[in-house]
Formats: sequence, C-alpha cells, structure tokens
Amino acid sequence: MLAVTEDLLKNLKTKDGVCLMYVDGSWVPASDGGVRELVNPSDGQIVARVAEGTRQDAQRAIAAARAAFDNGPWRDTPALERAKLLFKLADTIDDHTAELSAMETLNNGKPLRETEYDVADAANCFRYYAGLATKPQGQTFDVPAPSQTMVVREPIGVCGQIIPWNYPLLMAAWKLAPALAAGNVCVLKPSELTPLTVLRLATFVDELGFPKGVVNIVLGSGPVVGAAIAESADVDKVAFTGGTKTGRSIMQAATGNLKKISLELGGKSPNIVFADADFDTAVDYALFGIFANAGQVCSAGSRLLLEDSIHDKFVKRLVERAREIAVGDGFDPKTEMGPLISRAHTEKVESYIKTGVEEGAKLETGGKRPPGELGAKGNFIEPTIFTNTKPQMRIVQEEIFGPVLVIQRFKDEAEAVKLANDTVYGLAGAVFTNDIAKAHRVIKKLRAGITWINTYHPTYNEAPWGGYKQSGIGRELGTYGYDQYTEVKQINVNLAVEPSGWFKDRESGK
Repeated sequence: MLAVTEDLLKNLKTKDGVCLMYVDGSWVPASDGGVRELVNPSDGQIVARVAEGTRQDAQRAIAAARAAFDNGPWRDTPALERAKLLFKLADTIDDHTAELSAMETLNNGKPLRETEYDVADAANCFRYYAGLATKPQGQTFDVPAPSQTMVVREPIGVCGQIIPWNYPLLMAAWKLAPALAAGNVCVLKPSELTPLTVLRLATFVDELGFPKGVVNIVLGSGPVVGAAIAESADVDKVAFTGGTKTGRSIMQAATGNLKKISLELGGKSPNIVFADADFDTAVDYALFGIFANAGQVCSAGSRLLLEDSIHDKFVKRLVERAREIAVGDGFDPKTEMGPLISRAHTEKVESYIKTGVEEGAKLETGGKRPPGELGAKGNFIEPTIFTNTKPQMRIVQEEIFGPVLVIQRFKDEAEAVKLANDTVYGLAGAVFTNDIAKAHRVIKKLRAGITWINTYHPTYNEAPWGGYKQSGIGRELGTYGYDQYTEVKQINVNLAVEPSGWFKDRESGK
C-alpha cells in the first residue's frame, strides 16, 4: 500500500512531505506550520500529511478572493470564456479518472466502483454548468411607455463553501461549478479528513490558468477555518453541506453581514414499501438505500416502512441479503461496502446501536465490527437492521449516518404517510408500489425535497437537490443551484429622455 500511496500523491504540491493549500494562485503551508495526518479508514494507516490551516489562512484566502472579485477579471470574463475553462476542467477530470478514483478510495475508504462513479459525476457537473453559463437567464417586461424594464442575474461575489467527507470530489464540484459558471469567486474548505482529491482538483485549476484568487482551497477544521469563513464580512455567501447542528451554527454566524446562505443538511428519510410492490426490486433498493457508502449519505433510506402483510417475509429476505454483503477494503474488487470514515465516527454509530438495543428495538443482524483484522484495524461495522421500533426511539428520530436500518410497520396508506413525515427532517423519501395512483398520492404528501418511485438514490446534475424542514435551506444542482449563486437586479430604462414634470419648474414656467 505504501507504493500505491506514494504514486497517488506524487502530483500533489508538497513541502517537506506536507501537502500544501492553494491560496491566491500559490501553494502555501499553514501560517503556523500546522500539520494533520490523514488515515486510511480501511486499515488505520497514515496515508498523507497535509497543512492544517488557521483562521489567519482562511482570512488570507478570503482577502485574495475579495480582491479577485472586486478588482480581478473573472466576473467580467465573457460567459463563453468561463464556460471554456470549465469544459477543460471537466475533460481533465475525465483524463485522470483512475488516479482520482484511487485517491478517493485511499482517503475516504469507499469501494473503487463507487469512487469511479463519483469522479465521472463530478466531471459531468462541471460540464453541465459550463453549458448553462451561456444560456439565457434574464427577463424583459412590457411595461407602460416610455419605460423598458429588464431583469438580469449577476454573481453574488465571494462564496465560502464548506463540504463534507462522504463525497469529497463530487461535493467540491457541486459547489464550485455553479459558482464559477455564474462569475463568482470561491474559498472552499474540504473536510479536514478527506482533502486529497480536492487538492488534486486545485492543481488542474492552476494548470488550466484560472485567474489568481478565483479558486482558493483552505484546509483545516470546521471550528477554526469553517467558522472564519461563515463569520467573515468579506464573504457574500456561504454554502454548506453537513450536519444540521453545524448548519445552525453557520446560519447564526452568517447573520453578521446577512450573507446569503444555502444549507444541505441531515436526513432520516423514509423508504415506504407497500404490499403490492415488486418484492425483489423493493428488497434490492432497501439494501442499496441504506448500505451504499456504508450509510454515510444524507439522503440514505435509513427508515424502512413496511406494510403489515409483507413485514415478516420482507424482513426475513432483507436480513438474508444483508448478511451476504461483502464488507472490506475499497481496493478489493469483491468489496460491496467499505468502512466508516473515522474511528470516532465508528464509535458514534456503535453508540446508536447500543441505544437502539437499550430502547427495546430488536437487533435482527449486524450491530458489531467484523471479525479479525478488518474490525480491529479498520472502521468497519456490519450491515445492521433493527425491527420492533417505536416512533419516539432515538434510532428512529436521529440521523445515525452509518449502515444502520430501522424498520417501521404500517397498516394503511394514511399511517404510512404519518410515520414517514414524523421527524424533524425532510430531505428524501421513496415509495414502492405497482399502483401508480397510490404512488403519486403518497409522494405528494411526503414532506421531502427529493423523492423516488420504485427506485432509490439516483441523482442527476439537471435536477434540484435539497430538503424541507430541518434538512436545509435552498437547493443545489440544476438551474435552481445556479440561481443560488446569483443576485437578481431590476433595470429600468427611460426611452423618452425628457423631464418628468412631476414638480413644477417655476423658472421656466413648465
């Protein structure tokens, strides 16, 4: 693994073996020399050392972005030229798919087949917004003469962007692509646990000739670097993906200068299966909904709602299938589910499992680390399923963010909807049934922003992503995501340039 690691990291910018940050077009260490060690979650081995940024580093990046927006060329660069650079960035990502996928697996732990998909999706996200940059975005209005009124969209300015560790490169694309397409400049903070692919992305940005200060990558912890970004009066917008608790802190910090915010937060999403659903399809997607990326997905189908008449049969088959899932190192082609991101997060998930048992839920399978070195050295937890749950239980109400499925049962359509909406979250939800009218009735009643019928998890750059209630504010992706990075300006033009006559001109007598 050491040789693999060295080969993957050879293209990152380093000094004395420490990966550097990218600020104002230069590669820089932390201002105080701070360093963080990154760990492979599959085996606990140190894979890299990276600069651990400070508040001063964040402020330096913000100042560079501020100057680049206020005095630099980016916002005045024709949309076609911005689009050309973003297309080139997308192509460059495609050209380095193998390298980026392996780097993501090394740092994040997820199976290689997942990271390959993530890299392709990231490239397509940049490509989508490159295409959108040159499309019509304004409006004109037929108002009473002699006026002409129009609306235009303009970039917001300096955008602070804070992303999580579960989809490092893809989340960077979701944030950077629409912001840059619209003419903004960015200060992006990747998770302190998984910055490697974002740093590689920064080398592409540098090599392709993006102007200095347009893209800045600052490493460091949320309470230090993230807080500095959220609080800064020189940041015009902050976009955050992560936990609801942190989202509240960012929202409060943003009130300092009333900056724009978009928050993509947690979820406890219901996956509703009716008795008339295609049985094998529903079982398959119930597994995929919660165990993909080891359940470390904000939109995971972490609550499975089963109609009474199929409950026992469904649980039996689901448990059988869950026990067959191959858990292991992401580089092993046989692996179907990888590790959790860190030892601390693993312990947090384990504490929820213990709580579930104490609350009286029945542990049907999993609930522990796999045997041998896998469980001893890596951050692995077996696919876990609880039945006999009650709505008030913590494992039903709180986001666990791991491979833990809680099953609820319902007697009819009305109860299914009631249970589905009975959390503070509203990110996602799904319905499985062969009755298309029922499917649409239930979907319309779900208080969630992302929904599926007879499937779970497909995501498209063209469609908006975000949630209701405490699952966030605003939307990412699609034209909605682009709009989140623009200000709307009304322009009124007088086509008859003469005095209005509203006040009498006593000198002229008019």
